[in-house]
Amino acid sequence: MADYEFLSEQTVPDYIREHPELAAKIDPDTLVSIREVGDGNLNLVFLASDAAGRGMCLKQALPYVRMTGEGWPMTPDRARHEVDSLRAHHALTPALLPEVYLYDPQRYIIAMEDLSDHQVWRGALIAGERHEGAATAMGTYVGAVAFGTSLFAMDREALARAIASSVNPQLCTITEDLVFSEPVSGSDRNAWLPGNQPDVVGFQADDAMKQAMGWAKWLFMTKTEALIHGDLHTGSVMVRTPHGSTTCDSVKAFDSEFAFYGPLAFDLGALFANYVIAAARAFALDEDARAEWCLSLVTQTWAGFDAEFRRRWPSRLDARVWDEAFLERLLLTWRSEAWLFAAAKMSRRMIGAAKTRDIESLPESLREGAVRGILRLARRMVVERDQDSAVEHLTSLAGSILAETRTN
Repeated sequence: MADYEFLSEQTVPDYIREHPELAAKIDPDTLVSIREVGDGNLNLVFLASDAAGRGMCLKQALPYVRMTGEGWPMTPDRARHEVDSLRAHHALTPALLPEVYLYDPQRYIIAMEDLSDHQVWRGALIAGERHEGAATAMGTYVGAVAFGTSLFAMDREALARAIASSVNPQLCTITEDLVFSEPVSGSDRNAWLPGNQPDVVGFQADDAMKQAMGWAKWLFMTKTEALIHGDLHTGSVMVRTPHGSTTCDSVKAFDSEFAFYGPLAFDLGALFANYVIAAARAFALDEDARAEWCLSLVTQTWAGFDAEFRRRWPSRLDARVWDEAFLERLLLTWRSEAWLFAAAKMSRRMIGAAKTRDIESLPESLREGAVRGILRLARRMVVERDQDSAVEHLTSLAGSILAETRTN
């Protein structure tokens, strides 16, 4: 059982009142709305607003997985990892992360900027909306993190301390099992439609896929390149556009409790995978033009990443050995690894636990083809990434396979 008090809608005003730095941001005596909006698997999330229109988000980590209850214990110290990463990333790209107001280590509560005037990007994509600029912004975010939290920008002692502080074994184990091992090897947590049984059998019998997931898991567990977000999908991004526009005036990454020093390409691959999943939904609904637009997000994110990392490159700490040839080789390595991690993230969402609404909200007859296409694409990607990892090749390959496998 927990040894700390959980927040509730009734206790939020008192909590704000007890912390002057929070009471300076929002008036606890004139709160007009307090809502618990946590729809994830792990946390309580409260949005509060006062009579003056000011808002605040309070997020509290539970000591177990929320969707299953106390039968699946989970360290609430993940809140510290989240706040540490939010602060480190906000320092690099303040426009792309919410501001943290307070962290309470006794009750594992993060008080932060209210983003209720934004919407979750996944929901917007499912609704058929366009938020131009969001994909580029996420590439910029990953590029800033890749440089600013790595050996290119941090001295050796500071980097060593940051790596040690970020060790996050419980949440990393979730990723290692659910993303890399269980989809290819089998698990009671796996599930799929009966019509996809042959697709799953073929996927799990594919030796190239098994070898690739073993390599991906090894990279994930050993490569400490940067303080990555660790769960950067379209459900971890908030977007906002002015009324009547399709171009974002604000994009924010959030929900980084899986953050740790890991392989930089994992975050890129997670984004690529979710764009492909959004495209698979659009193809399933015979919205081909929209599907192609969803796939173009891959190119936009890579372009944003590439541009931001190159922009920061001249300030690297040791230009004696990290020259331009090294830069080009590094970017090529990351691009190939992004394909690998994207294949892992795509397939786990089709076979393993914690699926996506993009696909699950489709009628079963359409869902079957979308899942089939994503699994076939993942199998091709792990092979072709070593032959041609250009993002244009990925979008072309994805478009061809997803269109061909849809059902109606």
